[in-house]
Amino acid sequence: MNKTPRFRGDPALRGAPPLGLWFAFRGDELLVRLAESDAPAPPFPYDVPALESLGALGLDPVRVQPLGWLDAVPCRSAELARDAPVPPGFVYVSLRRLHGRLDPDFEAAAGTAFQVQYWDRTHQFCGTCGAPLVIEEGRRSKRCTGCAHQHFPHVTPAIIVLVEDGPRILMTRQPRFPPGMYGLVAGFVEPGETLEACARRETREETGIEIDDIRYFDSQPWPFPHQIMIGFFARRTGGELVVDRTELEDAAWFDRGALPKLPPPMSIARRLIDEWLARRP
Repeated sequence: MNKTPRFRGDPALRGAPPLGLWFAFRGDELLVRLAESDAPAPPFPYDVPALESLGALGLDPVRVQPLGWLDAVPCRSAELARDAPVPPGFVYVSLRRLHGRLDPDFEAAAGTAFQVQYWDRTHQFCGTCGAPLVIEEGRRSKRCTGCAHQHFPHVTPAIIVLVEDGPRILMTRQPRFPPGMYGLVAGFVEPGETLEACARRETREETGIEIDDIRYFDSQPWPFPHQIMIGFFARRTGGELVVDRTELEDAAWFDRGALPKLPPPMSIARRLIDEWLARRP
């Protein structure tokens, strides 16, 4: 049974005590420290600072945003300067590298924190009239000081689909992947497109394969920087494999007994593959 996440995103921290958890980013790296524990190997080796202010670490954040609550503890996200110093006892680590090394509830909060501070940093002026934006009190939104247009954080939907063809699945490789690793067909949803239509189009464009029997699996926030990945299973109905080399380095069919290097466990791609492997052949 999945436990209820302890982190609750809430842009209003009225009456919150000053002491709280800080999710502070320098670029795409989170400020963390080795967790304090008497055990020789704590279950999660990294921790986030609990402070009244980042000034206690000699840090002067560029921007601070109320993030939400972890149990009864207030959480705040912060953007640090690119040249922010490394406080003694701390390190900066990317979210991808922190997977499995940070408490899952901290990891969920960190993902939200990255998206919030990224949105705050990249949306300082109104796209309609160019006037400065100000954060609205108690809401995850900004309002233009000129035309009063309201701006909300961007969440970009993308599909990812595991295509089955009997005992094999279609896997793809992008140039940025680690050596030997393959993933699944994925792409961004276009205006006026359903999720299922996107899955069909992306599969056809990238590989030449036609699909149907598209079944929803699960979704996953993907803070790199502001996607939500919606996962599907589908079956091949036709077409021959033709790799779009402008999008992919390679694509191929793989049998369950001869799979390549798989995506990391944190990804919905890996969970789709694991679910498929768990079925009876």
